[in-house]
Amino acid sequence: MHDDARRDDQETELVVVTGVSGGGRSTVARALENVGFYVVDNLPQALMLDMAELAQKAGGAAQRTAMVLDVRSRAFSTDLAGAIRALKERGFQPRVVFVDADDEVLIRRFESVRRSHPLQGDGRLADGIAAERMLLEEARDQADVIIDTSHLNVNQLRRRVEEMFGGEDARRLRVTVLSFGFKYGLPPDADFVLDARFLPNPYWVPELREHTGREEAVSQYVLGQHGAVTFVETYARLINATAPGFEREGKRYLTVAVGCTGGKHRSVAIAEELAARLRHARLSANAQHRDLGRE
Repeated sequence: MHDDARRDDQETELVVVTGVSGGGRSTVARALENVGFYVVDNLPQALMLDMAELAQKAGGAAQRTAMVLDVRSRAFSTDLAGAIRALKERGFQPRVVFVDADDEVLIRRFESVRRSHPLQGDGRLADGIAAERMLLEEARDQADVIIDTSHLNVNQLRRRVEEMFGGEDARRLRVTVLSFGFKYGLPPDADFVLDARFLPNPYWVPELREHTGREEAVSQYVLGQHGAVTFVETYARLINATAPGFEREGKRYLTVAVGCTGGKHRSVAIAEELAARLRHARLSANAQHRDLGRE
């Protein structure tokens, strides 16, 4: 390959979006358009390399191109790894986003719009979902980032994608510190899980019960407990120390989940403080709160 061509390849930003039907691929595609990507929807997998080369030659608006793969395309195959490898052999560095959700959530979404699953056939919705998961198993394994949308609404999902891909330096490690409630289940996309339940629960303080960890009174109460600041500092040092290694290995998105019982007080306060300390250490970090408002 000529040097000029390789240099152009490196300047072409490619994102491959796939995932389960009903998981939110369309929302991800619209969010990528919002941050300047040229989005090609329902692209047959066999045309990925051709599309990437067209984008590289066109430049301009196509300099940032997202390709959305849909299992409903008859050209879809399970050899996503081979397609990604072909792109890399041509000098491209595609990032693969896999959109997922719990089976129960997917069933509710399909039922709410009165649609059948594209792979359901004459069977049940659950049969179509199971068949699709088998088809997409390798694609999920190849993903650079997995976005679980089970507890995200459309606006939350759009915001998350825009935060991931809208920055000036899209190659930096981005850390999401996600608070959650253990009683609602573990976040399946978490890389680290921190347990804040060793701290006294503000729920049992009458004047704090109705407030959240984003408010100063609750935050001061939580962070003022014995061991709280040490807990935050320890994990901030750990994440800061491992971040360069993650970047070297090509990982671009890190999710640090902080849990308490209900996801309202302790985990929220700890997540906000941890994200602030990571930003102070010059990492790209933001706090999100999965279960805030569910009680």
